Amino acid sequence: MEILKKPVLTEKAAVLTEKLNRYIFQCDHRANKLQIKSAIEAMYGVTVDAVNTMVVVGKNKTRSTKTGIVQGRIAKYKKAIITLKEGETIDFYSNI
Repeated sequence: MEILKKPVLTEKAAVLTEKLNRYIFQCDHRANKLQIKSAIEAMYGVTVDAVNTMVVVGKNKTRSTKTGIVQGRIAKYKKAIITLKEGETIDFYSNI
């Protein structure tokens, strides 16, 4: 099971990062807080102070095409808000 899927890079996440030193990640929906904490510490080499999680429920989506209306559903996922120890940061753009 791959615990961390990707970081969430939105304007709201950027404000949380700048003001409160928090980072948001999309995680596997079966992962618990301890697994997420150890995965972040191993991948980025930082000390995690707190982990808050929430399950984002999938939405129904509809779009109109030439052949008619197509309906589908977006999968649910778990979002983790990671608070780092004071003075530590994660740089997502260092590998570019």
